[in-house]
Amino acid sequence: MKTKVLMVCLGNICRSPLAEGILQSKVDPASVFVDSAGTAGYHVGNPPDKRSIAVARKYGLNITHQQCRKFSRQDFLEFDHIYVMDRSNFSDVASLAKNKEEASKVKLLLSEIELGIQEVPDPYYGGNDGFENVCQMIDKACEVIAKKLN
Repeated sequence: MKTKVLMVCLGNICRSPLAEGILQSKVDPASVFVDSAGTAGYHVGNPPDKRSIAVARKYGLNITHQQCRKFSRQDFLEFDHIYVMDRSNFSDVASLAKNKEEASKVKLLLSEIELGIQEVPDPYYGGNDGFENVCQMIDKACEVIAKKLN
């Protein structure tokens, strides 16, 4: 049976699509399934932000097939690991857990690495390098996660 990993940010349009694409590139697709979702329903049905698509493409990743969706309670039943981008996402997701077992699936993505920060920043506030910097942070965390999963 495949291990299932879900990447979650607020809108599922910038950080979590990048995280989904990056982790997919590092794991064996026969044994690990990766998806992404947002805690808010702002962009349901939309593709990732074109800046996320561009930075992913720069590293040989194609995330254009992804489609934004909203996180749901059902995700606790379907996924083994739920990685969130920041404390706000953590609170939103963890508050939906029915029990400690479900809540234990939720982790801050950057808790997997020693960067000195625990939250993946919103790339829209990072100036010209916002999406690039976010991609680099996510890549480092996904490298560690992939080693655990493979």
